[in-house]
Amino acid sequence: TLIVFQLCPTPVPTEEHPLQPFLPPHARLLMLGSFPPQKKRWCMDFYYPNFINDMWRIMGYIFHGDRNWFVDERAKCFKKAMIVEFLLDKGIALYDTASAVRRLQDNASDKFLEVVTHCTAIVTTGQKATDTLCDTFHISQPAIGSFSPFVTEGRELRLYRMPSSSRAYPMKLEKKADFYRKMLDETGLL
Repeated sequence: TLIVFQLCPTPVPTEEHPLQPFLPPHARLLMLGSFPPQKKRWCMDFYYPNFINDMWRIMGYIFHGDRNWFVDERAKCFKKAMIVEFLLDKGIALYDTASAVRRLQDNASDKFLEVVTHCTAIVTTGQKATDTLCDTFHISQPAIGSFSPFVTEGRELRLYRMPSSSRAYPMKLEKKADFYRKMLDETGLL
């Protein structure tokens, strides 16, 4: 009798993003990375936490002429409090484009990340916001309550134009809610 065992590959677990978006109230720049490295590579509980990543050295060099401005060499970590203060002062927001991934190899390389969940739509709730995004991405302006598809960085996204939530906008709340409900349903959030 011959018994054959077939080895089934171990399913790769999905990782949810471990950090909340860092959004200073007066942010002028939003920097989007891919996804944080594995926790075992972190030297602090914040963005760009891997000590061999140069983000905070780059910022120290540019803004202070000192690549080690945000570095604690002795502890082999970054100075999180100084980084947060710097980002708040400069108005720099941080987050990532993926909110859930599977690591196909045991490392932090983007080329071995399978994005499970990422941003698929952008919503504007005012005419100026809509005009700005349409001009920036060369998107045709969607009608209120609908979307215009567009491609950026090889990814298909949707720009939804929702009615303003301001009471000055002349539309009944229930009608506004209908538009929002449709968009939330189409994006899989309802």
